[in-house]
Amino acid sequence: MVAALDSGWLHKLRASANVPPLRPRVPLWTGESAIGSVESDFLNQKVLQPFLSLPYGGMQLLKKEHPSALGWRLLGDVSTSLDLLAKALHSADLDGAWRGEQLAVHDQFGHLKGTVERAAVRPLGIATQAVHLAARTADGRHWVQQRALSKSNDPGLWDTLVGGMVTSAETIASALVRETWEEAGLKLSQMQHLSHGGVLSIRKPSTDGNGAGYVVEDIDWYTCTVPDGLLPVNQDGEVAQFKLLTPDEVITAMQRGEFTLEAALILVAVLGVF
Repeated sequence: MVAALDSGWLHKLRASANVPPLRPRVPLWTGESAIGSVESDFLNQKVLQPFLSLPYGGMQLLKKEHPSALGWRLLGDVSTSLDLLAKALHSADLDGAWRGEQLAVHDQFGHLKGTVERAAVRPLGIATQAVHLAARTADGRHWVQQRALSKSNDPGLWDTLVGGMVTSAETIASALVRETWEEAGLKLSQMQHLSHGGVLSIRKPSTDGNGAGYVVEDIDWYTCTVPDGLLPVNQDGEVAQFKLLTPDEVITAMQRGEFTLEAALILVAVLGVF
């Protein structure tokens, strides 16, 4: 029998996935489409102005609507303007970790509008997609990974076997295939009983942008069984180690705060403890 979870801890865990912004935010528009949000004066900061005026012409890139509640409007081609804005944020040290990786940008209706550098999504409140794979062995133990200490987010914490963002060039399915190989050195075709577990939505403040960021992310998570004799081997340097834990060991470690928020929420669902 699996150990019970502390109900107070579980309530706090779930509440951590849906936290309002620390300060008021206004929409980031392109045409009539809202593609993100920013803190009201975030793009007015003095540190940004040199990068928003030269060499790309400032108001040719953005304009502030009045009243201020209407937010900021992106001018010109969406991908081009977001690329310039991302570079301005990077130059002013107001972005996340620069990855040279493009993510898809959708509006409030789910329509694809362009792409943007991954480092800019949190400061601009742009929604992202991610995938996770929770894996067990035939005897019911859980494969988990410890995130490398060099990771910009949650370094050293424990995670599901595989997890990562979906790039603009991928589908959810192809991203899962790629992440399974990059992080665990395994082929998805080798896994048994692969199934879609659900979608986890995260809405919470982010430290990107000097604390002005906001996470808007939907995570498609999957479960599988890793056949006996198959061992995960990291390929991309982003995993410190893998470990097999019993369900009780997973629960104990989660309640000690040793897992990422996303992994803990997914593993609670996998374990079926509520």
